[in-house]
Amino acid sequence: MDIEDVRSDLSEVLFTEKQITDRIAEMARDIERDYPKGDVLLVGVLKGAVILMADLARELKFHAHIDFMAVSSYGASTQSSGVVKINKDLDTEVAGKNVLLIEDIMDSGLTLSWLVNNMMARGAASVEVCAMFRKPEAVKIPVEVKYVGFDIPPAFVVGYGLDYAENYRNVRGLGVLSPHVYEGADPHA
Repeated sequence: MDIEDVRSDLSEVLFTEKQITDRIAEMARDIERDYPKGDVLLVGVLKGAVILMADLARELKFHAHIDFMAVSSYGASTQSSGVVKINKDLDTEVAGKNVLLIEDIMDSGLTLSWLVNNMMARGAASVEVCAMFRKPEAVKIPVEVKYVGFDIPPAFVVGYGLDYAENYRNVRGLGVLSPHVYEGADPHA
C-alpha cells in the first residue's frame, strides 16, 4: 500500500518508500563489510520486523540465514510492563553464532536489552542490533544499535512494519499517525 493511500490518516510523512529502500541498501553494504563471509544469523523480531527482514535479506549479497522470534512486554496495555514474554521462540540454535537482531523500531530499549541478553545467555558468539527506526528521546535502557535506518521524533508513527491496531504495517513509507485516528479509540477493538 502506498503512503499516499493513507495520507488522510497522517499528520506528516517522515520517509518515503525510496528513502527507506536507499537506506536499506546502505545498511546492507555495512553488514556485508562486517560479515564478509556471511557468517551471521538474522533474527527478526515479529511482527514489526517482517518487512525490514524481507527487504534487507534480499538486498544482502550473501546467503542470508534467517529466523524469527516473537516477544511481548505490553500485554493488553499500550505501555511496556518491562516483563518480556516469549510468544514464539527461535527454531535455530544460536550457540557459537553471530546474531543480528532485526527490529522495526528501537524506542524504550526494554525489549531489545532483554533480547540481547537472552541471545548472549544462549551462547551466541556475538549479538548486534539493526533497527530501521530509532527514537533517541524515548530510550530508557541504552542499547547499542549498530545499524540504524533513521532517527525519528517521539511521535506515534505507522508504516513499514509499524502498526496501529494491526493496520498500516504494509504501508510503503513511514508517517506520523494523526490523533483523530486513535483519540478515544480502543486500539485492541
